[in-house]
This record gives sequence, C-alpha cells and structure tokens, in this order.
Amino acid sequence: MEKQSIENKLSSLLLKSKGVEVISTQQLPPSGSNRKYFRLKTSNQSFIGAYNPDPKENLAFIHFTKHFISCNLNVPQIIADDIDNHIYILSDLGDTTLFSFIEENKNKNKFNVILLPIYKRVLDDLIKFQFSGGKELDYSFCYPRDSFDKQSMMWDLNYFKYYFLKLAKVHFDEQDLENDFEVFVNYLSKADSNYFLYRDFQSRNIMLKNDTLYYIDYQGGRKGSLFYDVASLLYDAKANIPDNYRQELLDYYISKISRNIKINETEFKSFYYAFVLIRIMQAMGAYGFRGFYEKKEHFLKSIPYALKNLEWLLHNVKLNINANTLFNILENLTVSDELKKFSNKVLPQSSLCVKIYSFSFLKSIPYDNSGNGGGFVFDCRALPNPGRVLEFETINGQNIEVIEYLDKEEEVKQFLNNVYKIVEQSVEKYISRKFTNLQISFGCTGGQHRSVYCAEKLGEYLKYKYQINIEVEHTNKDNWKK
Repeated sequence: MEKQSIENKLSSLLLKSKGVEVISTQQLPPSGSNRKYFRLKTSNQSFIGAYNPDPKENLAFIHFTKHFISCNLNVPQIIADDIDNHIYILSDLGDTTLFSFIEENKNKNKFNVILLPIYKRVLDDLIKFQFSGGKELDYSFCYPRDSFDKQSMMWDLNYFKYYFLKLAKVHFDEQDLENDFEVFVNYLSKADSNYFLYRDFQSRNIMLKNDTLYYIDYQGGRKGSLFYDVASLLYDAKANIPDNYRQELLDYYISKISRNIKINETEFKSFYYAFVLIRIMQAMGAYGFRGFYEKKEHFLKSIPYALKNLEWLLHNVKLNINANTLFNILENLTVSDELKKFSNKVLPQSSLCVKIYSFSFLKSIPYDNSGNGGGFVFDCRALPNPGRVLEFETINGQNIEVIEYLDKEEEVKQFLNNVYKIVEQSVEKYISRKFTNLQISFGCTGGQHRSVYCAEKLGEYLKYKYQINIEVEHTNKDNWKK
C-alpha cells in the first residue's frame, strides 16, 4: 500500500473512531520490520498509526495488547483498528526509547545512579509479563508459533547459519553443525517453558514517558522459558551493559522471581547462559539479514557488540554442551579479520588492570607495586572542598551528600572530563599493546572527600566503557574523621 493511501486510511479511521481530524502526518523512521508507523497530529494531541501487511501478526498484537491492559501492564492503548485494511491506531508514547536514553546518559559515568534503577524497574515489569501477563492468555493468537519450542529454536539457529555465517563467508561443515544444533536445542528444551516469552525484550522496545516505562513490539510473543527475555535485555548488543552490572541485574532478577517459584541458582544460570548464546546467534542472524542481505549498513554496526558479548561468554562461562563444531565456529567469529572491519571502536576483552587510588598529600603518593612505573597522579586540591562544610566533616566522597555536592560544581566536571580524556588515551594504547597494569592516583588534603569522589568516578567511567579489570582503593580510609 502506498504511503499516501496508508495516511488517508489512518486519518479516516481516527475521524470515525474519535471524531477528530488529522492536521498533519509524519512517517516515523523504519525499524527492523516491514511495519510502517506514522505520527498523526490533531489540534490538541497526537496518535501513532501503524500499517502491517501481515494480518495474523496484527491480530496477535491487538489481542496481546488488550490482555496486557487487563493485567495492568504498561502497553500502548489501542484507539482503533481496521484489520481488513491492515491498520490500527495507538496512543502516542513519545520518541524516547530506553536505548536512546542510554545513549544520552552512557558518557555521564552514572550507570549505577541513572540506568541501574531503571533496569531494575524493567526487570520488575518483565516478571509481571512472564507471570501475570501469561496467565489466562489465549496462546492460539500467537504467530508464527504458540511456543518457543524445538522448531522455533531451529529456525533461529538456521537464521544465524544462512544469514550470518554463509553471508559472512564463514566456512563450516554443514552436517556437523546441524548435529550440534540438535544437541544444543535438546539441552534448551529441558528448561521449564510455561511462561509468557516476550521474544524481543530489548531497549528499543521500551519507551520512557513522564518517568513511566511502557512496552511495545510484543506481537512475536509466545509460551516459553524465563531465560530468553532476561538474556535479550541484558545482552542487548548496542545497549552494551557493563559486565559487572549485568551480573548485578541477573542476581536482582533471580532474587525477585524466587518469590514466585523455587530456584536452583546453579541450574538457573546454566540454562540462562545457554539462552544468552541462542539469543546472541539469533540477533547476529538479524544483523546479517538486514545488513548483508538487505544492505542496511547500520545493522552491521551492531556486529562488533555482539562479537564482544560472544567472546565474553565463551571465555567466562562453561556450557556443559557437547557441541564442539558450533563452539569452534563461534570462537573463530570472535577473531575473524573479515568481521573486524565492521568495528566501530568496540574494544576487545583485555587483561589490563587499572588500579585507582585516593590518598592524602599529608601522607605519601601510593607506591606502584606492579613494577610498571607509569600512570598518573592527579591533584584534586584546586577543586571545591566539601571537607570545609561542617555537615560533611564525618562522611566521605562515597556518600551521596558529598557526591551531589561535587556533581553540581562545573569546575569538578571540567576536571574529570580532562582526566577521562588523558586516561582514555593511555588505556586504549595499553589495551592494544597488551599491557597489564596502569596505576592512577588522586590526592587531596585529607584523602577523604575530593580524591575519593574522583577515584570512584573514574572507576565507574572505565568500567562502563572498557572490558578491563578495575580496582579502586582508598589509602587514607583509616584516618577519615568519624
């Protein structure tokens, strides 16, 4: 259907259902599907019009939406629908996705302050979808299948094989790989699969409006395990969640679902990481299809992030699955020169350890025990001093009151931004040259407020940006005023 025709039909549907005229329409940027979205503006509000030529997918979306609303889940309201013309109209949730919010905030060195609480709220909502949302849901509306069963898993794996491996010109023995796919799927199928599986639970399908989270694009939902969606969220490639926060969020999720069902944590994590792997492969299949096949180059930019996730998984998790051909192929992908050309400065896992110290200039500058002899010492004494504020005298740079005090100071921001630029240059060079140690120290008069604050800030910043080991130590801690 032509764009003008779609807009006319959407305008007519809104007029018929709400009695309001559309003043202007704006087609929204395309996503990874064949659906088309339009913002419909009236005299005093706006709506989202959707066109999708797949009638079964439309029925699934509309049925799921109505069911989720009845479960008090935050999804868009359906204003009107016309299934015969493949269109429907939704409430307008704005333009801020969780992904765009991450992009705006990821360089502010506040993942734990800004993004971590949001991700915990998202996980709380995911549990509601999995348990409440799946209860009494009519799974006959699911499309293309009513469960994430062996057939669905094999579709994902073959998607990865044909649209990523073959189009990326990766050599493999087809029969051996098929045999390993069968072994892998048999293992995944042992997981309990009696929950609602959202299917594409990732940052671009989560909206932020007036500090409320909303969820979209669940038309591929079906019955499945608990593991797939949390894996999709935490290993969302370009969201690039730091590994330490991934672990914290996984532990948070496990603690929450333990209130609903009995959990064997070791078994849970074993299944979880296996589902992380199939989700990474499914995503890579999508990048290959949209990027290699459809020539949409921006999808190729996600490949380095997926490879980084894959590399971490292969090197840090022992999957007790006898699939040597599959794992050898995946290992080869992480070192492929052909795939490295898509890199947009995603740095590899490194053995570099950055040790960050705070200290008092009344004492001595920390000694470098590594023998490297390099690194930096930054003098924080020119910065505003919280130690002169009476109420801060007995607390330190890790306390929220001191953090908020220094966060507001523009010269502190400038100081840290300069530190970040200087340190980044060395970190990236050290990683490329496979160096293992870098020492950085921050000093102030008492070693309690400014130096502690700066050391913590740099540690968080480097953890978020690089796959390296970070150690933060406050050397004057025993002398802090109590």
